[in-house]
Amino acid sequence: MNNVIEVTNVNRKFQNGKEEAHVLKDINLTVEEGEFISIMGPSGGGKSTLLYLLGGLDMPTSGKVRINGIDLSTLDDKALCRMRNEEIGFVFQFYNLVPNLNVEDNIALPLMIAGKKRSSYIDRLDECLRVIGMEDKRKLTPRELSGGQQQRVAIARSLVFDPKIIFLDEPIGNLDTKTGTGIMELFRDINRKYNKTIVQVTHSESAALYGTKLVKLVDGQIQSVESVIKAPLTA
Repeated sequence: MNNVIEVTNVNRKFQNGKEEAHVLKDINLTVEEGEFISIMGPSGGGKSTLLYLLGGLDMPTSGKVRINGIDLSTLDDKALCRMRNEEIGFVFQFYNLVPNLNVEDNIALPLMIAGKKRSSYIDRLDECLRVIGMEDKRKLTPRELSGGQQQRVAIARSLVFDPKIIFLDEPIGNLDTKTGTGIMELFRDINRKYNKTIVQVTHSESAALYGTKLVKLVDGQIQSVESVIKAPLTA
């Protein structure tokens, strides 16, 4: 398989006055097309920082992050924004839906940002609604939805451009166990049925086991990379 993500000798340091925090230390990681990677580790260990580097939301102090062979540091702001909007998807712990937009409009938001004609993506919007099982709720606003339903809308929004890679930052952190299980099963289906490459950061061991590979990150360093033999049927 092709490596869709390549991280080479990546370090990330933050300066706070005279203090320097070395958050990520010599990170090397490859992610193959169709993999579902779970990054786990203690709080403050650099998990979210690594995810933001992979998604082009931040840049390393040194080293390289390549997406589909492209070194992110070589992209100007416009190209980087286009890539983040159209070529990869993001799902965060907080759903980040626009309160006064309905489900359909929230899903279509990346289209509006990119200046695309919504009429050209009607079939894609319908497919995204089918994937999350919310065809009958397209006209509801976020305040009329449960937390799990709002996260499903956020997932559909991440899929609207049909990206090859989806990044997840604690995607079930705000959900109860039963709802979180449903969301993780949805991610597993998206990974398997649509061959989407997924990279998630999670504190939940049960959520991590839905993936195909587990990366343990401790004190800014990769401690181990292990294959997940079989994802569970329930969390």
